[in-house]
Amino acid sequence: MDLPCTPSFRLDGRRALVTGASSGIGLGCAVALAEAGAEVTLAARSVDRLEELRENFTARGWAAQALPLDVADVAATRASVTQAGPYDILVNAAGLARHAPALETTEDDFDAVTAVNLRGAYFLTQAVARGLIEAGRGGSLINISSQMGHVGGIDRALYCASKHAVEGFTKAMALEWGKAGIRVNTVCPTFIRTPLTEPSFCDSERRAWLLEKIKLGRAGEVQDVMGAVLYLATDASALVTGTALMVDGGWTAD
Repeated sequence: MDLPCTPSFRLDGRRALVTGASSGIGLGCAVALAEAGAEVTLAARSVDRLEELRENFTARGWAAQALPLDVADVAATRASVTQAGPYDILVNAAGLARHAPALETTEDDFDAVTAVNLRGAYFLTQAVARGLIEAGRGGSLINISSQMGHVGGIDRALYCASKHAVEGFTKAMALEWGKAGIRVNTVCPTFIRTPLTEPSFCDSERRAWLLEKIKLGRAGEVQDVMGAVLYLATDASALVTGTALMVDGGWTAD
């Protein structure tokens, strides 16, 4: 009898753009895609760091390029993506957080966070999709969102606003581009141990609160996000679009 074939988790022959690739979640996602055979473009603002990472990738036999990019600069990002694309896969891991009580949010805070998390993410996704549509190709576009795109959080009104918005435009874009074979999804991590989140784990009161909310009883690691992104990038998720993949240890299950 014929048995079904497991979809491939390989990405050979596909090109991926990963923003925020110089550290943390972005770097982890770039590694996951490269290990699966994708040609990865490492994008971030730090030119020296990107070149160091590119050399590290190529030394391991992975195909990689470096692309200095600030997603908050929409015009420059659009030009870079148009020139270097099309990309079969996008992982937008660039992000910014300025946490404070809602009454203390300044206009500068609002503009800085939304310039990256919302405006930058929106037009980056648009630019990659436009390149695919013009080339007549499908693809997988993944925005790294957050569990805070689905719930509220103390001192996180601004961050929550930006991530809730990402969830909204992701669903709308998925509806519009589905017929072109373009899938658009988000990955929503809980608190992931990175240099940027380490202060939260060093505060005993804050750490206790985090671990109480995460039902699996541990903080997230970069590897937890890597697996989720690899799934969404590959044919294993060929019928998945317009959805949010929660990597939150049960935080939002309440």
